[in-house]
Amino acid sequence: MALSYIRSLRSMNIPKELIQMGGCRTFAVGSKSKKGGKGGAAADASKASTIIKEVKASAVVGANILKDGANPKILQDSEYSGWLWHLLDKRPALSELRRKDIESLPYEDIKRFVKLDNQARIKENNSIRAKN
Repeated sequence: MALSYIRSLRSMNIPKELIQMGGCRTFAVGSKSKKGGKGGAAADASKASTIIKEVKASAVVGANILKDGANPKILQDSEYSGWLWHLLDKRPALSELRRKDIESLPYEDIKRFVKLDNQARIKENNSIRAKN
């Protein structure tokens, strides 16, 4: 499967800037400069970089999962739901929740405490059973 994926990538014409953004490792290509050329490669590179900048500024590249769909457009921050901005907030660990008074915790933290405590007890029981 990996070989067929690599073969399909070789046949595609991907700009260098896009590859560098994705963190893909590439191998150096030998220099094939022609004497007396008109410099067409440099013109193509500048066109590709402007296209990539336009695409990055207007759409989420790679977010399309449908065959016939298009990449979603980037909206203003005010047009997104409020919960989206709290997805990456730090949540308290189980040890920190155990130190606090359960009665004073908000509902979300109580729910998280119960979930993490159940996971910890299951892991402990599984490790005890595995040793016997």
